[in-house]
Amino acid sequence: MTSLSETSPRPRTMPAAAGAAAAMFMVGTLAAVSGLIGGYPLYGGQALRYALAAVILLVVARARGPVRQARLGPSAWGLLCGLSLTGLVIFNVCVIEATRASSPALTGTVLATVPLALAVLGPLARGSGPSLPSPRVIAAALVVVAGALLATGFGSGNLPGLMWSLGAIACEVCFSLLALPLLPSLGPIRVSAYSTALAVPFLLVIGFVMDGQAMFRMPTIPEALGLGYLSLIVTTVAFFLWYDSLPRLGADRAGLFAGMIPVGAISTSVVLGLGLPSAPDLAGAAVVIAGISLGLRTTGSNARRGSRAERSRAARTPARP
Repeated sequence: MTSLSETSPRPRTMPAAAGAAAAMFMVGTLAAVSGLIGGYPLYGGQALRYALAAVILLVVARARGPVRQARLGPSAWGLLCGLSLTGLVIFNVCVIEATRASSPALTGTVLATVPLALAVLGPLARGSGPSLPSPRVIAAALVVVAGALLATGFGSGNLPGLMWSLGAIACEVCFSLLALPLLPSLGPIRVSAYSTALAVPFLLVIGFVMDGQAMFRMPTIPEALGLGYLSLIVTTVAFFLWYDSLPRLGADRAGLFAGMIPVGAISTSVVLGLGLPSAPDLAGAAVVIAGISLGLRTTGSNARRGSRAERSRAARTPARP
């Protein structure tokens, strides 16, 4: 007999939901904290950040012991390189440039449109074969997007900041979809460790071409604190939480939590004294949170109805001798 704990989605879904929410909130703080390192050479700073994160993650992976994994082939290395280049390197360049052109609140809120893309593309990336996205998840994603557009259209926005933010959206989608095929064999720790390690040579090459020897200098105390925070919290902790939650929730449902990005951006902006959010910024963030709640409630109720139907069919099916 199958126990209730095995059929109910709550024991597995709620911790995964909490992890995804915390991860996206931490990613949202990136926009505001990037203001602390705005004067530091872009590529050199990001190379330092990912090098430190890679060392921490690789040490943790080694301490956890070996895992069951196949030898990485060309396709897996290609996915890791694509994930690192888009989801880490180009994404952070877009976020930092968007923050320089506009406000952290705008950058974080525009990134909340990620759920719509993942609601549509997420089911196509499932290992069980392509399927149509859930209409209810798409409806919830549209509510999240509406909140982002509210803050973008009437809040502290401008065209350059919007364009850089759109580039960050595309990279954020790659950050999730390219990782899905790798997580079953590598796990969240090793996907995070390998992708951050691969980002370092990418950044060093680009930085040398763009800035030469000026890509590195001694950081000031605020810059060192900012780089340390980005490395330990936004990279090491947030990456693990996100990649741990992603396969359990699915890309479409997990994508709803990108709505926590503007909450993290606005909250950190206030804490760091970078300015108070406008009324449309706050209203947009509230609509985003409402969309997340809607998506989780409808998908949770669907799962419960499915569990009840499964138990009912099992009760009507005679036991095999």
